[in-house]
Formats: sequence, structure tokens, C-alpha cells
Amino acid sequence: MRRLKRPILTSILCLTPVVLFFLSFVIGKYPISLDSVVKILFSGFTTIEHTWTPMAEKVIFEVRFPRILAALIIGAGLSVAGAAFQGIFRNPLVSPYILGVAAGAGFGAALAILLAEHTILIQVLALLFGLLAVVSAYAISSVYKSANTLALILAGVVVGSFFSSLISLIKYVADPYEKLPAIVFWLMGSLANVSKATLAVAGPVIIISIFLVTLLAWRINILSMGDEEALAFGVNIKRERGLIIFLCTVITAAAVCLAGTIGWVGLVIPHIGRLLVGPDHRKLIPACISIGACYLLMIDNLSRTLIETEIPLGILTALIGAPFFAYLIIKNKVGW
Repeated sequence: MRRLKRPILTSILCLTPVVLFFLSFVIGKYPISLDSVVKILFSGFTTIEHTWTPMAEKVIFEVRFPRILAALIIGAGLSVAGAAFQGIFRNPLVSPYILGVAAGAGFGAALAILLAEHTILIQVLALLFGLLAVVSAYAISSVYKSANTLALILAGVVVGSFFSSLISLIKYVADPYEKLPAIVFWLMGSLANVSKATLAVAGPVIIISIFLVTLLAWRINILSMGDEEALAFGVNIKRERGLIIFLCTVITAAAVCLAGTIGWVGLVIPHIGRLLVGPDHRKLIPACISIGACYLLMIDNLSRTLIETEIPLGILTALIGAPFFAYLIIKNKVGW
């Protein structure tokens, strides 16, 4: 793929999320013009004549603003986690869920829905079990004294399968008329239940973790060269890799507890980023932030407008991500 000149590409990556941010407020079943959207958003900073209805203001600030912001943050977070995981594991097929985070968080959320179906309880248990899954994978792989990434990935597969079985068990015993539909819908991913309160808890966690991973981009570059090369540079492989895995796990677990399981974003977006800016993670991570944010925001816009009822995000990301990933494989564009 012919790469754009750096100033043009940088401008596109910086401006596209901003443009999509404002346009997304217009999309929805309650019609609001772009002119009104801009006026409402800036009404708190300057004196503007009120030409809009109270309902429009409520829809903007109570419904669409937290949802749009969550889509941007989660899309950016999953993409950054995917790029970092693919770099440190030297494997282009790795996604943020490789260490069992999705299955662990999914079990925590399903358990919370079965017990009480309270939003805060769902988020807390999803985050706790997501982190527990990764800690378990790390503990299992620690039987190997060397920093063996293959052992860690295999341990993640084992832990993920275990928690997936527990999810199936919860589905089996859940009330088929009330609890089971709620569990299934949550597992397919959705931003419908995101509110200011839930975003205020998980959003800063994801943003801070993204910032720290961005600062560690040059260390990911070294780790992606291989263990022997990293040791030659004097890098403590186990410590550096553990730190990056921890940050990416926090991003992924927080994203899952906020919006459920949304697959393919962390797998596909890093490949698009590498096609545009190359494999240097100092450029790739910022590119993934922009592309991932835009991608998930567009997917969410489609999910709430394509048909009368909302389509779960996990369905759309799979329908779009799988064919595109197949195209990359056919064109031999999958690598790092």
C-alpha cells in the first residue's frame, strides 16, 4: 500500500475522530441538527441564544455524549492493547483477549446478572474476574522459569476455556425469560447501558493506561525484536513484558466491564495501523488510538441506525472484521 505523506496522514488521523465525534450526535432516532448539536455542546462555555428544546439537550448530554465518548475510548483502548500484545508476543494473530480476559470478565458479568443485575456489581465482578483470569494465566505459565511467551499464550487459552465453560453453566441455570437474554445480550457487546457514572469509573482507567502504554512504545519495539536481542539491549524481559501485559489487561478488562465483549477491534486495527505508518510502535500506537476510536464509533453508529432495534456491537465487528482480516491474509499483509 502506498503510504501518504506524513503531514497529510497525521492531519487525517487527528481530524477524523473530531469530525466523527460531532457528526455522531446527529445520528439517532431523535432528530437533532448539526447546528443545534454544536450550540448545545458549547452552551456551557459561552452565551448562546437557546433555540433548541430541553429534550434535545437531554438527549445530547444524557444519552449520546457518554455513549460516543465510550465508543472512542474503548475503540482506542482495545486497538492499543492489541498492537502492544502483538508486538511483545511477536504474533500477528494475538488479540487483547488472548490471556482469557474476555472469558473471565464475561463470567463475572454473567454471575452478577444472575445474582442481582445491578450495573455497578456487573462492572466490579467483570473487572475482578478479568484480572483474575490473567493472573491465573501468568501463574500457570510461571512453571517455566524462562520468559516463555508460548507458555503464557497456552495458559491464556486454558484459562479462557475454563471461564467459557463457567459462562455456559450460568446460561444453563439462568432464568430463560429474564436472566438468560440479559446475559446473552451483554456478552455480545453494547454501549446501550453506558452512563456518565459508569464512564466516569472505567473511562479514566482506560485513558491513563493508554497513555502509559504510549510512553512504553519504544520498549515494545525492543521486545518485538526477540528475547535475545532485548537481553543484548539490557532489558529486563520479564519485568518489562509483565508491566505492558498488566496495562493492556487493565485496558481490556475495563473496556469489557463497560461494554461487554467486543471482538476483532484489537486484532484488525493494529494491522491497518501498520499498513499506514509501519511497525514502529512509537508511531503505531498513536495511529491505533485514532483508527480504533473512529472504527468503533462508526460501528456503534451503524448498530443503532441500521434497523429498528439495536444490533449488538460484537456481531457487527465480527461481520466487518472477519472478511477484512481474510483480505489481509490473502494479500499477505498480516505481519509486524
